[in-house]
Amino acid sequence: MTDVTDRIGNVTRQRYEQLVSQAKELIAQVARAQFALGDMALEIEPMRAVGGSMPNGTDDLFTVTESLQMFADDIGVERRTVEDWRYTANRWPEKRRKEGVSFTVHRILASVVDDDERWAAIEDAPFNPRTGARQWTPDGAKRVVGQRVDRPVTVDEKVQAVADLTRDDEVAAQVATGLLKRPTVTEHVTPAERVRVVTELTRDDTVAQQVTTDLLRRPAVARKAMRDDTTRMLVNRAQFDNSNETRDRIRERTPAVRAIEHTIEYLDLVGSCHSFVATLGRLVPQLRGQEFTEDERETVRRQSGRVRAAADWLEGALDNGEFTLDEQLVQLLKGE
Repeated sequence: MTDVTDRIGNVTRQRYEQLVSQAKELIAQVARAQFALGDMALEIEPMRAVGGSMPNGTDDLFTVTESLQMFADDIGVERRTVEDWRYTANRWPEKRRKEGVSFTVHRILASVVDDDERWAAIEDAPFNPRTGARQWTPDGAKRVVGQRVDRPVTVDEKVQAVADLTRDDEVAAQVATGLLKRPTVTEHVTPAERVRVVTELTRDDTVAQQVTTDLLRRPAVARKAMRDDTTRMLVNRAQFDNSNETRDRIRERTPAVRAIEHTIEYLDLVGSCHSFVATLGRLVPQLRGQEFTEDERETVRRQSGRVRAAADWLEGALDNGEFTLDEQLVQLLKGE
């Protein structure tokens, strides 16, 4: 009894080999027939340069398309088929046609621009690892001319096939979701690509908020993130803004809070003035007998100017109720 593993489809391997041999003979006959049909189409309408006239110098009674359409109709095929025959036959003169190679492979290799390269290409059949022999297949020819193959084998070919199948955003989203659930896939994604993906996925503020909250709950992540000056500044700013928002809500709900804050702020202001005067009263007497360089004296004068500006601003604010800082005063208080 024949082993099941020694069968191909519904036939034995021996019968399969017989069928392949017979099919190759038929394919060779088909190729010769297709080339013959292409030669006929060329005889009816020779290839000519764009804008060229009829080779015999006569006026055109029919356009090329009309002539080929008539021929196609009369033999019962599509005009496009006739055009393929004609083009391929023109690219492969009779002496250059390779016996045993299908018309399909000839048609694909016909796109090789240089004649010499085309002649050389068809003589160099690629190795077929399945059969262990050098032989032409349509995909093998497509690889030579850089066309997309029907059965991708290499990583690049498979990536291109996936890219073609995922041009639709909905399909791409489902495929990406499925792939990212596979640990062996995600571990091959570079850190830079992971950052880019996370950035794209967190453009929505709600999503970004949830992701950030979850990430900062991881001590190691939070600690390293806070080492960045910009991040730390923004976090501090956010905390300050949140405090202001909370205080504003409390003020709206409890008007008495504002009166309490006023008292606290007033006491802070008076206390700051008193503390400054007291500090000067303690330090200035201790400077008796000390020598100062010109740079040191200039530094003290500059700081004294800032103190006077701040005091003038305070007095003016109390008199006219204007408590905002103008740009010039801000720069002065910053020492700029």
